[in-house]
Amino acid sequence: MKSGSGIATLVIAALAMTACAKKDNGAVDTTAASSTISADTSASTSSTTSGGWTDANIFALLDEANAADSAAGALAATKGTASAVRDYGKRMVRDHHTLRGQGEALAKKLKITPTPPGDDTQVADAQKEMDTLNSTAKGKDFDKAYIDGEVEGHKKVLEVATKAFAQAQNTELKNLIQKATPTIKGHLDLAESVQKNLK
Repeated sequence: MKSGSGIATLVIAALAMTACAKKDNGAVDTTAASSTISADTSASTSSTTSGGWTDANIFALLDEANAADSAAGALAATKGTASAVRDYGKRMVRDHHTLRGQGEALAKKLKITPTPPGDDTQVADAQKEMDTLNSTAKGKDFDKAYIDGEVEGHKKVLEVATKAFAQAQNTELKNLIQKATPTIKGHLDLAESVQKNLK
């Protein structure tokens, strides 16, 4: 699997939720399990929107992507050779922890249980990407594979954010996506900068 497409899947939910840093102390949590929020899904948010995603689907996709990007970031924070790659990985863990927490809190408030769409392949794709990154030797090859994937992934995440924003039914969910978008754009800009310096 090409690193860019796998990282894209890792990141697709990088918008609004992810596996966490222990606190802001720089400690890294390498777990990437999506959390399940036990709450009733209201009828108004469970109906399919015009492109196929319900609000429950959007919450699930965002959570999965954040978890995946955080897990890849945790790996880069320890396996990356260039300090810029390690620092970027740590930032992904920190930022996606924050985004994930915001998404979880909103889903709980709205009593929406995140439910992946039927054609969701993010978890499987993320596992394949992690397998690829884990099998790539530490050094320049790993750094390049990780950062190249982050650039492509964040481009795709911005596309997903646009689709999710258009399909979200709840105004608060739309606001969360809108608020997260500059963070994702910042991740892309930083990844592109690191990428240029690695060459």
